[in-house]
Amino acid sequence: MATEHPGPGETELSALDAHWRAANYLSAGQIYLLENPLLREPLTSRQIKPRLLGHWGTTPGLNLVYTHLNRVIRARGLNAICVWGPGHGGPAVVANSWLEGSYSENYPDVGRDATGMARLFHQFSFPGGIPSHVSPDVPGSIHEGGELGYSLAHAYGAALDNPGLLVACVIGDGEAETGPLAGSWHSNKFLDPVHDGAVLPILHLNGYKIANPTVLARLPEAELDDLLRGYGYEPLQVTGDQPPLVHRAMAVAMDRALDRIAGIQRAAREEGTAERPRWPVIVLRTPKGWTGPAEVDGLAVEGTWRSHQVPLGQVRENPEHLRQLERWLRSYRPEELFDGDGRPVAEVLACVPEGAARLGANPHANGGLLLRDLPAPPLEDFAVHVGKPGVGLHEPTRVLGALLARMMAETAERRDFRVFGPDETASNRLDALYEVTGKAWQEALAEGDENLARDGRVMEVLSEHLCQGWLEGYLLTGRHGLFASYEAFVHIVDSMVAQHAKWLKTARKLPWRRPLASLNYLLTSHVWRQDHNGFSHQDPGFVDHVLNKSPEVVRVYLPPDSNTLLSVAEHVLHSRDYVNVVVAGKQPCFDWLSLDDARAHCARGAGAWEWAGSEHTGREPDVVLAAAGDVPTQEVLAAANLLRHHLPDLGVRVVNVVDMTALMPRDLHPHGMPDGEYDALFTRDRPVIFAYHGYPWLIHRLAYRRAGHPHLHVRGYQESGTTTTPFDMVVRNDLDRYRLVMDVIDRVPGLGVRAVGVRQAMADTRTRHHAWIREHGTDLPEVAEWRWTV
Repeated sequence: MATEHPGPGETELSALDAHWRAANYLSAGQIYLLENPLLREPLTSRQIKPRLLGHWGTTPGLNLVYTHLNRVIRARGLNAICVWGPGHGGPAVVANSWLEGSYSENYPDVGRDATGMARLFHQFSFPGGIPSHVSPDVPGSIHEGGELGYSLAHAYGAALDNPGLLVACVIGDGEAETGPLAGSWHSNKFLDPVHDGAVLPILHLNGYKIANPTVLARLPEAELDDLLRGYGYEPLQVTGDQPPLVHRAMAVAMDRALDRIAGIQRAAREEGTAERPRWPVIVLRTPKGWTGPAEVDGLAVEGTWRSHQVPLGQVRENPEHLRQLERWLRSYRPEELFDGDGRPVAEVLACVPEGAARLGANPHANGGLLLRDLPAPPLEDFAVHVGKPGVGLHEPTRVLGALLARMMAETAERRDFRVFGPDETASNRLDALYEVTGKAWQEALAEGDENLARDGRVMEVLSEHLCQGWLEGYLLTGRHGLFASYEAFVHIVDSMVAQHAKWLKTARKLPWRRPLASLNYLLTSHVWRQDHNGFSHQDPGFVDHVLNKSPEVVRVYLPPDSNTLLSVAEHVLHSRDYVNVVVAGKQPCFDWLSLDDARAHCARGAGAWEWAGSEHTGREPDVVLAAAGDVPTQEVLAAANLLRHHLPDLGVRVVNVVDMTALMPRDLHPHGMPDGEYDALFTRDRPVIFAYHGYPWLIHRLAYRRAGHPHLHVRGYQESGTTTTPFDMVVRNDLDRYRLVMDVIDRVPGLGVRAVGVRQAMADTRTRHHAWIREHGTDLPEVAEWRWTV
């Protein structure tokens, strides 16, 4: 039986209300006040901020949740964090962290006194201050709430492999309308009550979004309960607008929810219960803009959408608004809440936990404090042997899978490494992982199921949003992971990666935030080998999107073979505070470089493959053939072979780029090549024919400031896709070896006249290719059976 916790007595209820009123006062003060923080004198218009920014509507509800989480953390000795979905409730979380002291510990100039309170108010949504969202600047936050939809996925990711952690998650009713949040309710089917922590969703229904009612708030209570039960939860309702009654109901609901969670975990951990439990969810219904102005200029505000942002918008200009603001602020009775020095009185702090138990000081919300280095198995155990370039063939991601499996095995006891993907781990050739762990699954098992396990550490669900959200929550709380996805569909999380990159950029500037393990993407099943699935599966543009983000944070790698993929993977999995994108194929690929050569090449980021060109003869290059990506590399090397055979006197340099940011100038990206190095590699005045994995204009954008840019000609994906043969994909997009040879002939001065016959032969082969695939359904024999020859 679960331990029954008595509800709060009158003294405790009074302390909870005092804390809540103090948080509400501090929240409203942040939106409005420049001076006179404790209202020790009558409020004047000059003490009001010139621009009123912030969001009041959700704030009182968030303050209520923070207050009651404090109570149960202190009473039960809980280890807990909270994810604040209504990110516009920034004033609430800032106010509460200031009350508990964690804010001042991280920002000593914002002390817990009258002077610090004035600074707290002044800085909010003010130039040189802090934003209005629950941003990385706020102690205890792991979630940037500017974009809605991801809070519950983040909460579940934080709970994975954290068996002693409770993750509360406040979900706004506007956020609850988003697709990612709707999908996130299913995360309970993947939470192992033995090895994972618990998530307590708190669905905060205040009725309105910016200007409209919300769907879930308008559902009849019974229908909403049915919906949540259908998701697998047990709803606990808290409804009201009278603070004493709401405090009592919220305390009772919190206790019931936590008793239920404790019972679930005890049954799983001590009694071996294997059925998927029905976890609790609290449905909190309070008015939007609760305790704020009831009416402004004859229009209802409290309990309506008009309270969403700033309830009184003309305080500096309208004396009546100023009087209303003062009445509102004084309604919290700040003289009872703060002493003569502006410090919170004892009653306000009676429910607040101490030390690391505070929500703003829990190390799980500053995950770098808990981060341990991943094991580093020697790559020699996994590398493929390369006697001569272009002889052997391996599936690069299968080679990588063996390394990931070893890492998974070596973290089996500590459980701080997971692999995430949308139903594609085996398809992406990473199934060696299943020799070590299964796929997380809490539902029933049926005959024929494979690799499912209640304690599995491979996370598969057919939702890129969930994979991304889980991984972000996992990383932000101090663990490691990899997200493997089909290249075309990773775009589903474009905005999520943008938000995470912004989080990392901001967090890097905060000395108290410790570095996190990087967010690592493996994009495979890529554009050039989606010939069987067709146009819908062909899109290499995620790299373009990522490279738009802060150079401090983003890295993009296109390893051309198995050993370079191993070297890149070792680097990114051990890196900190980056978004790393690795694009690699899963189909058989030629082995070009030994492990030692691969390491050296990856360290450079780009380099000449002298064995592939004519430079071993000492000849100056007449043309540079460059490649980034596995299929472009093969086509460039095949073109080099053709040039060597047909035009042996032509000087050819072959360059391979594995780190895309190396193409940028050093002053634009820390991995960028200095101009002298770039000019030495690509030359300043020779034509460069560049075969690129993705959209060709990205290369121009990265290299536009280089001296040799006028001589740069890029081939890449031209949005010409279909279901066809592998080689026809490159032909359709003019990336094939024959087109590259034609480009060389067209662009090397004087070569066109001398090599007209060679050019015509290349064009004829492309024509023959088109006829052949339509008759035989396969690629030309000289293409399908091609090998590198010296």
